[in-house]
Amino acid sequence: MPFTVFDTPLINTLLRWISVFTLKLLGWKIIGSKPTEPRYVIVAAPHTSNWDFPFTLMVCFALNLNVHWMGKSSLFPPFIGGVMRWLGGIPVNREQAGHIVDATITAFKNASYLTVIVPPEGTRGRVSTWKTGFYRIATGAQVPIALAFLDFKTRHGGIGKLFWPTGDLSVDLPEIQAFYAGITGKHPNRFNAGTD
Repeated sequence: MPFTVFDTPLINTLLRWISVFTLKLLGWKIIGSKPTEPRYVIVAAPHTSNWDFPFTLMVCFALNLNVHWMGKSSLFPPFIGGVMRWLGGIPVNREQAGHIVDATITAFKNASYLTVIVPPEGTRGRVSTWKTGFYRIATGAQVPIALAFLDFKTRHGGIGKLFWPTGDLSVDLPEIQAFYAGITGKHPNRFNAGTD
C-alpha cells in the first residue's frame, strides 16, 4: 500500500495532538481503542455528510490507527488526488467494485499489517440496502471487522467492537447492523441501519 500521512512520524504525531485537542474542544469523546489484530476491515457508519471525513480522520489519529480508506474516484482528480492518497485514500471505480474487493483481499494476504475503512452505504445519501464489499473483503482475507462509528447526537466516536464474520452474510449482517441501530449520523434521515 502507498505511503501515507499515518506513516509520517513527525506529522502523524502532530496531527494526533491536534485531533485529540480539537475533538475535546468540540465536546467529542473517543470510545474504544486500537484493535490488537494486525489486519482488519473497518466498517465506518453512518455516512451521511461531508463532515464524516474530517471527523473520521481525527478519530483515526486519536486512536493512533494507520488506515487506508475507499472513496469514489471523482475525489481523486490531478494534484488533489495525490493529497487524498497521502491521507490514505484508495480511489474506487464503482463500476468495478468486484475488482476492488479482489484487489483488497490480495493486499491483505500480502501484508503483515493493514487496516482498510469501507463505508457500507457507499454514499452520503440514504440507501435501502448496504453494500457488502466490506464483508466479502473480510471473509476473503479471513480478517475481522471493526465496527467504527460517529454519533453526532452524543458526540461519541470510535470503535465499538471487533466482529469475526462466520461466512454467513444472512446471519452476520443483521448483527452488524444492529450495532448501528441507535447511532445518529450528522443527517439522521439519510441513515438506514438495515432495521427499516
